[in-house]
Amino acid sequence: MLRAAKQITRHRGTNERITYLCSKIVTSTSNSYYSTLNQKKYKGGGKSNGWSKYFLAPRGPKGWTIPPSRGYGMIVARVLRGALKLRYILLGGAIGGGVTLNKKYEDWKDGLPDLKWLEEVMPKGEKWTQFSKALAEFGSSVKDVIEIDPRLKQLSEDKIAEWRRWFDTRLDDAIEAADYQGSTLNESKGEIKAKTTVTALSLSNDESRRKYEALQSQVENLQTEVINVQIKYQRELEKMEKENRELRQQFLILKQNKKTGTKKIKKSLIDMYSEVLDELTGYDSSYSMADHLPRVVVVGDQSSGKTSVLESIAKARIFPRGSGEMMTRAPVKVTLAEGPYHVAQFRDSDREYDLNKESDLSELRREVEFRMRASVRGGKTVSNEVISMTVKGPGLQRMVLVDLPGIISTMTVDMAADTKDSIHQMTKHYMSNPNAIILCIQDGSVDAERSNVTDLVMQCDPLGRRTIFVLTKVDLAEELADPDRIRKILSGKLFNMKALGYYAVVTGRGRKDDSIEAIRQYEEDFFKNSKLFHRRGVIMPHQVTSRNLSMAVSDRFWKMVRETIEQQADAFKATRFNLETEWKNNFPRLRESGRDELFEKAKGEILDEVVNLSQICAKKWEEALSEKLWDKLSNYVFENVYLPAAQSDSVNTMVDIKLRQWAEQSLPAKSVESGWETLQTQFLMLMEKARKSPDHDDIFDNLKLAVIDEAIRRHSWEDKAIDMLRVIQLNTLEDRFVHDKTEWDHAVKFLETSVKDKLDQTEHTLSEMMGPGQLTRITHWKSLTEDQSKRRHVKHELDKILRTDEKHLPTLSYDELTTVRKNLQREGVEVDTDYIRQTWFPTYRRHFLKQALHRAHDCRKAYYLYTQQGTECEISCSDVVLFWRIQQVIKVTCNALRQQVINREARRLDKEIKEVLDEFSEDEEKKAQLLTGKRVLLAEELIKVRHIQEKLEEFINCLNQEK
Repeated sequence: MLRAAKQITRHRGTNERITYLCSKIVTSTSNSYYSTLNQKKYKGGGKSNGWSKYFLAPRGPKGWTIPPSRGYGMIVARVLRGALKLRYILLGGAIGGGVTLNKKYEDWKDGLPDLKWLEEVMPKGEKWTQFSKALAEFGSSVKDVIEIDPRLKQLSEDKIAEWRRWFDTRLDDAIEAADYQGSTLNESKGEIKAKTTVTALSLSNDESRRKYEALQSQVENLQTEVINVQIKYQRELEKMEKENRELRQQFLILKQNKKTGTKKIKKSLIDMYSEVLDELTGYDSSYSMADHLPRVVVVGDQSSGKTSVLESIAKARIFPRGSGEMMTRAPVKVTLAEGPYHVAQFRDSDREYDLNKESDLSELRREVEFRMRASVRGGKTVSNEVISMTVKGPGLQRMVLVDLPGIISTMTVDMAADTKDSIHQMTKHYMSNPNAIILCIQDGSVDAERSNVTDLVMQCDPLGRRTIFVLTKVDLAEELADPDRIRKILSGKLFNMKALGYYAVVTGRGRKDDSIEAIRQYEEDFFKNSKLFHRRGVIMPHQVTSRNLSMAVSDRFWKMVRETIEQQADAFKATRFNLETEWKNNFPRLRESGRDELFEKAKGEILDEVVNLSQICAKKWEEALSEKLWDKLSNYVFENVYLPAAQSDSVNTMVDIKLRQWAEQSLPAKSVESGWETLQTQFLMLMEKARKSPDHDDIFDNLKLAVIDEAIRRHSWEDKAIDMLRVIQLNTLEDRFVHDKTEWDHAVKFLETSVKDKLDQTEHTLSEMMGPGQLTRITHWKSLTEDQSKRRHVKHELDKILRTDEKHLPTLSYDELTTVRKNLQREGVEVDTDYIRQTWFPTYRRHFLKQALHRAHDCRKAYYLYTQQGTECEISCSDVVLFWRIQQVIKVTCNALRQQVINREARRLDKEIKEVLDEFSEDEEKKAQLLTGKRVLLAEELIKVRHIQEKLEEFINCLNQEK
């Protein structure tokens, strides 16, 4: 609206100019008409034609008379100006109304609740569409559950209605004022048009007529523009009101969800008990501790229907199925609990599977199968790792069941050799718990003598005080088996095995696609119509159907829990006391810290050392980089640049060629390699320094070394660094002139130091070839070998050649080789030419380096001579210039590498170390491997036992309250 006001103000200035122009046109026309009348008057002999009496005017200050036609033009101009003033009043009223309306809207918007926190909650960009759809679906799902406070709703509707009435009233007033002023303007325009008709008709100037029409067109366009602005403003206001209503609804929904999410959900007894069992599983996965907490253990032969019985109790087909194939490969702990919705959830997952949807059931079965196969490692067929899941639903009996792999009598070729023994051992372990309820599953469609499970059950529970026998597939047994035999089984007279109760169930019709509802209905119909179970005194009604079985098992489970839970809690309390006592005796000044806590502490120390990399001063970085870089480059400089150039006729040209090839090919990569090794060395030095501190804990050493090694192995220098270094090094090597005496002295010192180091290496090589000297042989009782003796003779002949020609080439000619061989033969030493060349190489190297060292000494005071004569200097100092250029390259390279280390590489290394630490934190096996020792193991055991004992006490308190 303010923008429209600015446009109107701009047009207003134009209208004033147009008004002035119109007054000029009318005045000019009137003057022209008056002049015509005067001419006619003078031509008529001074007689008046009758018009002059209408235009008599008062005299001016100088006595002249105002022409009547001009006074008429001034009247027309005043009328037109008044009409335009009325237009300004109309436009000003519209602007004032719009500004007032905008201010009222801003006050209303300021009264809304602060929604800035929604910027953090609401997604941005492309995710907004997905969020809107999800929010709409959520709103439709909870619209029948969540209701907004009627008072708040009524208050909001009343306020909006009040604003709408105020806006409508204000808009009606503005429209009425506009209509009234518009009608007044039309009347004024009509009068002006009537009064100026004569004048307009008398206009002879076409250009003036066109300007007048343009004035009318601009006035009409301005009026249309104001109306469009008002309509646009009304639409924007309605749109903002609609958005405000939607945002308010979303705010109320999110506020309600926030309040709901903060409520602490009270866990059920069965959930609390299941958590205790899960903690025990993680504490004693190797079965080394006697766990005597009650649970229902489902055992049976393979394909006896034990999984189907468990599904019937859970009222959902949650397990994968196969035709004769072993499907249960690991223990599956299923916690059954009553709830409003029939859902399943794994212990280590937040996803809930809707058991009423076939798609979720299929995904659940695939997930169970995947977890079973993933738990089997090392070529095994079965695993001891427990897969824990919870099933909730209406009418489910509260209990904890463990489904075990089926017992087999024969192994197939695709099974591991110890599969049968592993299943027997696992089944015995679970059944040997004196408080475990054994749910023994027997297939009714096969001969009872073929059963393997009954013998195991009798071994673990000979008196049958905690065994419940279940006969499955009795619908098939009725058709195939002897009825009397079935009655004996269900009455406990066929087997020597004793049990608390005997039950008969039907687990399906052999169809994989049948639902649990269809199976249970088939079961009910079968037992209603079966003649086998309707004879008097044979089977009691409570001994049939899965529903009666689940109720009996649940009652027995809770009875066992109430009888034994106190005793188990006392056992864990005693274990906790023993562990705490052992900890105090061994580590009296340390707090028991588990692996997770120790890992976090080690993580902090490692990251602190990464931060300390930035605290190393620039001088130390450059010294370390320079030392590492020259260590990598020195051999190449001597072998490929310095020695070949020194033996060339044009030394400077050869040096330029060699240096350029070096800078374009291997120098940048070697520089990056040196920088990375320096970064690694400095980081390890910081770690070693931390190890020597008094408060260092050596329990973290293995973890720190493993993390650093892995991060260093992954780290690579930034790719573009090589290209950048290549440019810098090539530009530096273009400078061939030493600029001052200080740089000259540093170059000479660098040359002497490098040559001396290389000379020491050469002397060491010759010493190994020639053997110890005479003094060493006498003092240390050593002697020369045959090869060393030959080397000494060869070296003696070669020294003669070098003494004869001090500027000898680096290679021996054929004649020289022949001469050396003949001289050695006269002395009784037989050697070949290759042997002579091998001895010549270090001998000549020593000779050359001594000469280079002598030239460097001569060039110490030759700088001013060099500056005056340049390359024509009497003393050859090209060696000094070469090493000055190399020194400059090393200097700029170290500076660039230092900046890269501080600005980029240290941060990238920090990022890679964090990634490695995050990966290690998720890998329990890795942490157990790197954080080990008696202190860690004892602390871990103490923490777990303490946690289990606390959960048991919490469960016992809730159990007593339920009683």
